Amino acid sequence: MESSDVELDLQRSMQAVLRELSAQAPALQSNQGMWRWSLHKKVERDPGKSPALVRILLRELEKAESEDLRHVIIPLLHTLMYVLTKATGITEELHRRTYAFCTRLLTLPTPYCTVALDCAIRLKTETAVPGTLYQRMVIAEQNLRNELYPYQERVFLFVDPELVSASVCSALLLEIEAAQEQQTPEACMRHVVSHALQAALGEACHAGALHRKLQTSSHRTLEHYFHAVVAAVEQTASEASPSRAEHLERLEEIYCSLLGPAAARGRCGGDPVQDRPPGVPLPSPGITFHLWAGEEQLWKELVLFLRPRSPLRLSADLEALDLQGLRPDQELARVSVLSTDSGIERDLPLGANEPSAPGSPEMERAGLQRKGGIKKRAWPPDFLMPGSWDGPPGLHRRTGRPSGDGELLPGVSRLHTARVLVLGDDRMLGRLAQSYHRLRKRESQKFCLTPRLSLQLYYIPVLAPEEPAASRQPELGELAAFLGRADPWYESTVNTLCPAIHKLAEMSPSLDTSRTVDPFLLDVITYYVRMGTQPIYFQIYMVKIFFGDLSQDPTEDIFLTELKVKIQDSKFPKDGFSPRRRGMAEGPGAELSMCYQKGLLSHRPREVTISLRATGLVLKAIPASDTEVSGPSQQPPTAAPVTDHICLNVSVTEVVKSSNLAGRSFSTVTNTFRTANIQIQSQDQRLLTLLLDKDNQRTFRDVARLEVAPCPEPCSGVQKPKAPWSGSHGQKEMETVKAKPKPLLMPINTFSGVVQ
Repeated sequence: MESSDVELDLQRSMQAVLRELSAQAPALQSNQGMWRWSLHKKVERDPGKSPALVRILLRELEKAESEDLRHVIIPLLHTLMYVLTKATGITEELHRRTYAFCTRLLTLPTPYCTVALDCAIRLKTETAVPGTLYQRMVIAEQNLRNELYPYQERVFLFVDPELVSASVCSALLLEIEAAQEQQTPEACMRHVVSHALQAALGEACHAGALHRKLQTSSHRTLEHYFHAVVAAVEQTASEASPSRAEHLERLEEIYCSLLGPAAARGRCGGDPVQDRPPGVPLPSPGITFHLWAGEEQLWKELVLFLRPRSPLRLSADLEALDLQGLRPDQELARVSVLSTDSGIERDLPLGANEPSAPGSPEMERAGLQRKGGIKKRAWPPDFLMPGSWDGPPGLHRRTGRPSGDGELLPGVSRLHTARVLVLGDDRMLGRLAQSYHRLRKRESQKFCLTPRLSLQLYYIPVLAPEEPAASRQPELGELAAFLGRADPWYESTVNTLCPAIHKLAEMSPSLDTSRTVDPFLLDVITYYVRMGTQPIYFQIYMVKIFFGDLSQDPTEDIFLTELKVKIQDSKFPKDGFSPRRRGMAEGPGAELSMCYQKGLLSHRPREVTISLRATGLVLKAIPASDTEVSGPSQQPPTAAPVTDHICLNVSVTEVVKSSNLAGRSFSTVTNTFRTANIQIQSQDQRLLTLLLDKDNQRTFRDVARLEVAPCPEPCSGVQKPKAPWSGSHGQKEMETVKAKPKPLLMPINTFSGVVQ
């Protein structure tokens, strides 16, 4: 196919993607989500089309910039970065044009400048050291051991068999197993070596001879050249001003050593068309498939991911990390140590305060012994915030925030990234929120995962196929609908997979490997977890439940999307309390007393107490439309006022009594208001039933009173030192004050965050 025909074909595919984003082609609704996938597949099957696609994407981005079409900038930029990561024939001029475009986007508001900064930082290294993005991605995702780049990633795919059909689970499992059978460590090392040499040498690299040489190399030889290539790339990338020419010389030496002296640059031209092998594929990330078994499962899987193969790797971090927390079966176990130190200086043995000579045995033993007194660990003040789970920005893949060095404790680096992907509806997200809250609570007691692990959460909606889409979307897919409104690329790429996933599962191939089938589900998951780096934070709410039976202790639970309150037909027990007033008119529903702080635009708290008869009420944490002022936020909790992302929408079905000639009649009317916290108590002899996150497994009956408030970050309200003040003897003393609890926010990654 001629170059003009290639560009014309790619241009038509690109226009289909743009029309889908602009919602100007109703006829394309049946193919939503397929255009981006087909565009990447065209380049994957013929890598020679990559430069043409990069030029088309740059033209469309520059056009969108000049015409202020911001809704297509982030989708096109993600598409461009994905092509640049996999391609090998991109010129330095195209890299520099892309980098210059990203720097111009830094003047735009969030999230455009955030995504552009992330891309610009990666492009700066890729321009000087071609192949860096591909090499680091494969090493981390495939867990290839290397001292110069020790980062590791894993995708944890959680599916609840009660919420997702068996056909969908089987289709996902088949695609994952089929992909991982071809992704052996030897194959991945061959891909890294081949891609690095082709990206640096360009047309001077004899790709066919290189491919054949790597295929016939022994494991020891292949591992030797793999470490040599990684060392050459990482050493150049770590320099303050990396030189593309020096990088080219280093890889030329490796190339000549691998193929022999005849492969010197200039003496071996490009491959003939018939001898050119297929392009270097980008292996899918390592994915582990898990059936959801409870809120403790997430913690256990993360601990197993962090647990090293050899205990010797932990010896350097014993002082900085409490390793006892890495044992899930001994959650709160502690070792008691009897101290004989009175804390009085005169009780110390003679010579204890005299310094030892450098290099003496006493000085060497002193480094291994605990000194007298109490040693208090000084954790960073924001280690419990959701942002503390982001990855190391400068060394690995940035997660949208420009600051940070990847270390929370000295000497303890975050070398692991866990990408937790859940499939299901709002009920599954409620269970994930329970597990996330439990995980944060454990971390407040045993600080062992946070300094080592970057936790990223992802969500793909999967709804029941037997229900019509018009009725099920607002019922069980509210959070997915909000994510689609907030991020158009998430709507086009992820949400469009929901109605098609059951059809694709039915068409899934069997274990017959004789025919090659493109794994669409796996490709969408891979693209999402790689390019979805911008989180949207959702407030988790806590509800304290008091039962009508006084012998039953109050309990606490959390919810993420919705709390529904229904009126029971049962009465209060005889030994329970009944605040019902005499003379109260009977009717449907129950008399409720509500006390809440009304949400105002001025963010000034206003206490409201009302009593009314109602048949039920619903508390929703997800905004119903784009007109809502408050709602989930893209910023971490330290960057915005608490009232900006803490708001409940309460809908009360009130009973209105009216009298006429025919007698008394009752009608219902729905009243709505917004609040951050609320207390509800039944004043009648009727108890309440609570349903959390639309999940029938999380139902509480015989409830007399409930209190709802934003869930605080565990141990976020600890005492903090205040400015020193002078005491009675002129000595400075520290005054401690109780810090305001920070809200617990659960981040879900999207492609752009909240698009303004």
